Amino acid sequence: MHLTIATRTIALTAALIAGAAGAADNDDKPLPAEAPDAPEWCQSEWGPGDEIGAANLLTEERARAAAKLVTRGKVYGLGAETNADTPAYGSRSWSMVVTQPGQAGGASIGESQTVFNDDIHMGYVGIGSQIDGLGHIGIDNVYYNCHPASEFVQGDGLTALGIHQVPNMVTRGVVLDMTDHFDQAVLDEGTAFNREEIRAQAKAQGIEIREGDVVLFHTGWLDLVGEDDERYITAEPGLGLDGARYLAEKNVVAAGADTWGLEVIPFEEGVGVFEVHQELLARNGIYILENMDTAELVADGVSEFMFVLGAPRFTGGVQAIVNPTAIR
Repeated sequence: MHLTIATRTIALTAALIAGAAGAADNDDKPLPAEAPDAPEWCQSEWGPGDEIGAANLLTEERARAAAKLVTRGKVYGLGAETNADTPAYGSRSWSMVVTQPGQAGGASIGESQTVFNDDIHMGYVGIGSQIDGLGHIGIDNVYYNCHPASEFVQGDGLTALGIHQVPNMVTRGVVLDMTDHFDQAVLDEGTAFNREEIRAQAKAQGIEIREGDVVLFHTGWLDLVGEDDERYITAEPGLGLDGARYLAEKNVVAAGADTWGLEVIPFEEGVGVFEVHQELLARNGIYILENMDTAELVADGVSEFMFVLGAPRFTGGVQAIVNPTAIR
C-alpha cells in the first residue's frame, strides 16, 4: 500500500516536472510571425504577439470623440431578427428548443410555485447579424499574424485569434448609402463598389472615412429576407477587392453591410474566392460585420454615429451573432 502511494507520488511528480519543462519549451518557442519563413503579408504591424488586429486602433480618445456625435440620443439596433428560417451560407443552420426543467406535467418548484423556461440554441453562430473574427478566413492555411491552421485550429475551439479576445468596440461609425449612389432601392446582385464609388458616396454625404472607424454599407439587400430568400443567399451586391484595399489604407477597425457576406458575389473578374475576406481579415486584421440592419439609419439621413459592440466571449470562438448599437 505504501509502495503504491510512493510510486504514484513519484509518477505524479515526474509528470509535473515534464509538464513544466514542456511549458518552458513552449514559452521559448518563437511566435508564428517570428519564424524565419513567416510570409511578410501576414505579419501584424502591432507585433508578433498581436491577436486583435485593427482593434488595436480602439482608444479612449476615439471613444470620447464618438460620444460627442450623440446629439439627439436616438438608439439604432443594427442586428436583424434571427430564427430557424433565416437564410444562411452553405450548410449553416440554426434552431432553438425551449425547455421547462423539472416541470413536467405542469409541476412547479417550492411553496411559491416558481416556474421557469430555459432555451437551448443549436447550430452555427455564422448566421444572422454576425461578426467575423480574425480566425475565420486565411490564405493557404495561414491566418492573421501568420498563425498556421495546424497549430491553432482545434475541434473544441481556436487556441489563438478567438472571438473572446475581441475588445468591446466604441468608436465612430459611418454608413454609406450605396443605393443613393447607384440610384436603386435594392442594388442588383454582382454590383461592386470600390475605391471610386466609396469616395464618391462619402463626398455626396459630406463625410470622410477616418482611422479607427467602423464603415457600413447600405445596399437594400436585407429587404429580400422573407421575400426572396433564394435570391438573397445565392448572390449579393458588395465590396470589391479594390474597395477592401482602400478601407485597409484608411485603417478602419471593421467593415460591414446589410448583406450576408459583405463582398460582391459573383466575385469580380480576376478575384479569388472570398478574397475580400482574405484582404480584410487575414492580411489586415479588419473585422467583418454581416447582415447589419442599416435601413433606419439611412432613412433618418444619418451618416456618422457612435458605434458600440460587445461580442460574446466564448473561448476559442470563430464568429459571433451580434446586435451592435448605433447612437446619434
